Amino acid sequence: MGGYAQQMATGYVFEDLNGNQKKDRREKGISMVSVSNGELVVQTDAAGKYSIPVGEDQIIFVIKPAAFDLPLNAQNLPQFYYIHKPAGSPELKYPGSKPTGPLPKSVDFGLVPSEKEEKFTALVFGDPQPYNLEEVGFFDKGIVKEVEGVQGVKFGLSLGDLVGDDLSLFPHYIDAVAKVNLPWYNVMGNHDHNFDVETDALGDETFETYFGPSTFSFNQGKVHFIVLENILYPDPRDGEGYWGGFRPDQMAFIKNDLKFVPKDHLIVLAMHIPLFEEGDSFRDEDILELFELLAAYPNTLSLSAHTHYQRQVMFGEDAGWKQSKPHHHYNVGTTSGDWYRGDLNEEGIPVSTMRDGTPKGYAYFDFDGNQYKIRYQVAGKNPEYQMEIFAPKVLEKDKRTTSGIFVNFFMGAQDDEVKVRIDNGPWRKMTHTISPDPAYLVDMLKWDTTEELLEGKRPSNAQLNHHLWRINAPSNLSVGEHLIEVEATDMFGQKHTGSKTFRILE
Repeated sequence: MGGYAQQMATGYVFEDLNGNQKKDRREKGISMVSVSNGELVVQTDAAGKYSIPVGEDQIIFVIKPAAFDLPLNAQNLPQFYYIHKPAGSPELKYPGSKPTGPLPKSVDFGLVPSEKEEKFTALVFGDPQPYNLEEVGFFDKGIVKEVEGVQGVKFGLSLGDLVGDDLSLFPHYIDAVAKVNLPWYNVMGNHDHNFDVETDALGDETFETYFGPSTFSFNQGKVHFIVLENILYPDPRDGEGYWGGFRPDQMAFIKNDLKFVPKDHLIVLAMHIPLFEEGDSFRDEDILELFELLAAYPNTLSLSAHTHYQRQVMFGEDAGWKQSKPHHHYNVGTTSGDWYRGDLNEEGIPVSTMRDGTPKGYAYFDFDGNQYKIRYQVAGKNPEYQMEIFAPKVLEKDKRTTSGIFVNFFMGAQDDEVKVRIDNGPWRKMTHTISPDPAYLVDMLKWDTTEELLEGKRPSNAQLNHHLWRINAPSNLSVGEHLIEVEATDMFGQKHTGSKTFRILE
């Protein structure tokens, strides 16, 4: 704690019965609530009082207990923190905090009494990432409009890259998401960073001004959510670009935070850069230290975005995970899809299929105690649309072919069962394969082979799809049309179906 100025912040966590965010005489303090300065975590006493050291550039925040809600501002952003920066942020291209002045005598946090619900649903967005106001409009009309006023959802969460480098777009992003009319939490992404800084600790100055701490936690039901900013910028190896990882103060926060979380609770980590490595995208020792901190918790899940594709990864003991039951990491598909590229739909919004062939969309998480199920929702489609089947349109009867039938099962994991049958025949297991999605390749190459200009932007080059299944296409069928039916069972036991036709000619 040597870096701290010797100041102690004190205050109360209390039941804010009248919603004025001030502790009135009749409002009771709440005991055993965690409060943090981003590194240390303390708990309130029987009267709801806490005391914690605070430095000259820190945010004090309350960790929401399950039986309470946080107050919201007019744009549905949770108000759970106090920024303490007496000198303000350094001068940056995108402003940070103005000088906050001396520490108040009492830094109090009002909470709203609520029911402790074991069952609840969360709505999760990956990478809205608009680079300009036109793309804010695409996000608003193509995603937000479809979930405005959604019922039966407790809160929303965006997994970083809220904007694309231009941090003056934060207010426009906030205004769009506010229309969903849910409490909305936000993860910081690499494109939400202040880049004109020399130390990583200052990279979130503008983000903090709008959203509060970039690393924090909260409780809902029997689930403990830990939100982590995991962008090391400048890259500590060479000072160029960024690297995935955590600072020592963040690791200390996780360790201190978990001391007050029961071992039978589900721990959900929300971050931007995925824990699985592409090249050397994440500092290995940070992943191993994180896994060590989670070793005593049998129920865990981690979420990321960043890649603009969708993937399920299971970390086992061979990857440093400390338990026999693997750790599930879900790399969530993005609301911007392929950065707003591709054809325009009838409303003038880019279709923007992701680079692995997964349509853009968002995810619903259904929690029940310490268990969860996930539903991926493709934007603009009905909920049953969970796969895309690619097959040749025509085959020559009885002629040998290298053609295949492919199933891109959007939420698929490597060990899921995907079956196919032709014309009500016997079900056959398909083979999991890792390759680019052929349907995406066809669409992408259309832009390279056209002799006329197309509306929209050429899609990005295809990436490997990790949720693709294949069988050889049969040509030994009767002449005419044939029906392909597919049944896929996900890791939660949920069954999904799809169908397509093809023809045999001679």
